[in-house]
Amino acid sequence: MESPKGVGEFPAADVVGNSDLVATKNFTVDPTSSEVAQHKEIEEQAQAKKETKQQEKIDAAQKLKSLIIISGVAVAVIGAIFAIAKKLREK
Repeated sequence: MESPKGVGEFPAADVVGNSDLVATKNFTVDPTSSEVAQHKEIEEQAQAKKETKQQEKIDAAQKLKSLIIISGVAVAVIGAIFAIAKKLREK
């Protein structure tokens, strides 16, 4: 089965073309896609900043929790030492 002439075929490539580097580097930028890309980048930066702040809050809460637990254990140990010292003095 043959396909009809011109259907499903790519156009011929311009092999000779313009080999001038200045001409090939000058191209138009689609302002809409540029704005979309810039907006996406700004949103990603805002999201990263938000996640960083959340992580800092979690870290601060974890440090505070650890500090409270360590302080509680230290107070309990000191209380036990005083209680043992008091019992030894009574004997």
